[in-house]
Amino acid sequence: MNTLALQGGLGSLTGTGVETQPLVEPQTAKPAGRVQSARQRAEYLVTARSRLLLLLGCFALVAVIALVRVGYLGFVGSAPSQPSLSEALLPPRGEITDRNGTPLARNFPAYALWFNPKAMGDDGAPLVQDPASVTAQLKTIFPDMDAARTMRILKSERGGYLLRRILPEDANKVLGLGEIALEVPREFDRHYPQGALGAHVLGYVRENEEGRNEGAFGMEQVLDEQLASRELRGEPVPLSIDLRVQGALEDELGKGMLATDAKGAAGIVLDVDTGEVLAMASLPAFDPNLSDAHASANIANRVSNRVYELGSTFKPITVAAAIDAGVVRNMGKQWNATDVEIAGRKIRDLKPYGTSLNVPKSLVVSSNTVTARVADELGEEKLRQVMKDLQMDGRPTIDLQERSMPLWPEELPNGKWSRITNMTVSYGHGIAVTPLHLANAYAAMVNGGIWRPATLRKIEPGAAPKGKRVFKASTSSRMRQLLRMIALYGTGRSADAPGYRVGGKTGSAEKAGRGGYRQTSLITTFAAAFPMDRPRFVVVTLLDEPRGTMAASAQRTAAFNAAPIVKELVPRIGPMLGVRPDANRDVDISDLRYLVEGRR
Repeated sequence: MNTLALQGGLGSLTGTGVETQPLVEPQTAKPAGRVQSARQRAEYLVTARSRLLLLLGCFALVAVIALVRVGYLGFVGSAPSQPSLSEALLPPRGEITDRNGTPLARNFPAYALWFNPKAMGDDGAPLVQDPASVTAQLKTIFPDMDAARTMRILKSERGGYLLRRILPEDANKVLGLGEIALEVPREFDRHYPQGALGAHVLGYVRENEEGRNEGAFGMEQVLDEQLASRELRGEPVPLSIDLRVQGALEDELGKGMLATDAKGAAGIVLDVDTGEVLAMASLPAFDPNLSDAHASANIANRVSNRVYELGSTFKPITVAAAIDAGVVRNMGKQWNATDVEIAGRKIRDLKPYGTSLNVPKSLVVSSNTVTARVADELGEEKLRQVMKDLQMDGRPTIDLQERSMPLWPEELPNGKWSRITNMTVSYGHGIAVTPLHLANAYAAMVNGGIWRPATLRKIEPGAAPKGKRVFKASTSSRMRQLLRMIALYGTGRSADAPGYRVGGKTGSAEKAGRGGYRQTSLITTFAAAFPMDRPRFVVVTLLDEPRGTMAASAQRTAAFNAAPIVKELVPRIGPMLGVRPDANRDVDISDLRYLVEGRR
């Protein structure tokens, strides 16, 4: 009954017109829906695969193009690459420093004033105002500006630099004029922070045709490729120069020039064991910061690029050669000290010292006659060979391009010197060399007998060149004694700095000119080394045409002007170089002292 009632109810609901949905899908709809979904998935997969293949094809094409490009550049050469950010921040030229890292030459950002007539386009007028008005306004900003030249450039169609270096505040004033054609590009300026100090060592730069600074003189020229290298310009290049020693040398040479009213001076401080130049000065100097530095009358380097007859500074070299050859064995032997007459000429001493002298005494009083006779017995072949071994027949050996060829004595047809030439060369006449030649020779004479080339590049410890032996070690030891005796008892007394054991030799020579030697014009030199018990440094000072002023005791010879410079210089630079005064140390000259003092 309940079932019938339910059926009746359902029938009644149907009868009312209400549509009922089946509770379960018909069996015929299920297979059709699944087929449609499978087709859609297949289409999606085909599309995805096509797109993936297309993307892979693009990647492959890009890779092929890249490989072809790499191959092309490898065979043909690459186009100029744009500098990286770090590279762009580097200055266009590397820095030069002294051996302790103090800057000697570096680049600084600067502004220039440039006229660009194309700034408004090819058809537009380059200036808003007329050139005369613009020139007048620029003149108020730059009072030293050449108005005529400025006007000429402003009227030209090529344009160009109006000023190479202007201050930032002046650049703002120029921009305030409102002239688009007046540009103030930012450039790098090569600057020498120490001014004229060490100018002949550093040199200067000039702008080449490409607008790039290139070295034109001194170490700027020698190091040009290294300083301009992209890979190396971030690293400072250290020189052998010690700025403190350089300053002291130039200061003392300047004082010596002033005291004697000399026309010029030169000096060098050289490490005897490495050949490193600690200081090199040529006075008067020039300022490499000035744009006309190349036109300076003082551009010549008197140390390496001027030759002089250096007089009696050659006498120790002659004696060293004679000791080495066995010609001088007995220091007590008496040599004839009377005038030497040869080839119609007479060799004499500055004043009579008696009829005979031993070698130590002859060096102390600077005897020409004894030195000439020692050279005569030594022979021209041996003395000439020693001079060659000391490189005095060629340009001085150093990094600089500015090096003069010495005036080598005239040779006979057989390639030898005449007898009189051999004698005069022995005491520094008839041969003209640079002060650098002399410094190298003295270094070899006191360092154990080894000649080494001079250098302006810093040498790392243990990397010094081996050099060439010129004198025996025993000869060098004897020469240290003799040079010390000259500073204690002879013409070098005015160079003896207490506690520093200075040894050296004076030299005074007349300058050669038209018609012969000029008796009123001298070159005075003092060649020294210290400390003589263990020589570390050679110092050479030279004055060009000193006068007999009151400060020089009315005398013009080296003992009164070049030697005193060394006495003042050594105590200044000694502590800087690790040499401190010690009154309890000295060279042992006990076996020679009595020969000089006259005791038998």
